[in-house]
Amino acid sequence: MRILVGCEESQAVCMAFRAEGHEAYSCDLKPCSGGHPEWHIQGDVFEVIESQHWDMLIGHPVCKYLTNAGVLHLFTDGKLDKKGERWQGLEEGCKFFLKMWNCGIERICLENPIPHKHAIKLIGVPYTQKVQPYNFGVTETKATCYWLKNIPPLMFTIDAREAMAKLPKKDTHKVHYMSPGKDRSELRSKTYPEIARQKALQWGDL
Repeated sequence: MRILVGCEESQAVCMAFRAEGHEAYSCDLKPCSGGHPEWHIQGDVFEVIESQHWDMLIGHPVCKYLTNAGVLHLFTDGKLDKKGERWQGLEEGCKFFLKMWNCGIERICLENPIPHKHAIKLIGVPYTQKVQPYNFGVTETKATCYWLKNIPPLMFTIDAREAMAKLPKKDTHKVHYMSPGKDRSELRSKTYPEIARQKALQWGDL
């Protein structure tokens, strides 16, 4: 299959599909950090979608204004501020999300952290599945929602919660406790290799 991994600079998902023999490309406005620039298209994801044929899109729309973690910033003096910068960012983020969802590619998976109720209402499409790294043997928490079109939900592999219970909380919530910094959002958004591999194994034969 020809697979486009939109808004991915780490190339984790791209490389997982490449390992299974697919023609996969990552795409981002930034250069790639995965070490395979020959598999990376640096540019506008929608121009890439429209200029070539793709069998599947795995997209990571910008989530800055959509996630549940930032919902409090939509309020000013206890009231929802629909004229504020955050609300404008929310509307633009939802438009970007829906443009990806309705881009015309037959099989689509869009990924985002858990969205707040205002984002859910503006998007108007409920997420299909919620996954955690510990569903795939990774002793870490990082809830991620998948919106799936003509793609089945991922089947979980190894439940790591028992192993997590024996570890200090700081070692199982690394994403949550990550120190502030210029690369924090980029590091928090990276896909775990174990999950990327399952996408390639389970969705590669569709």
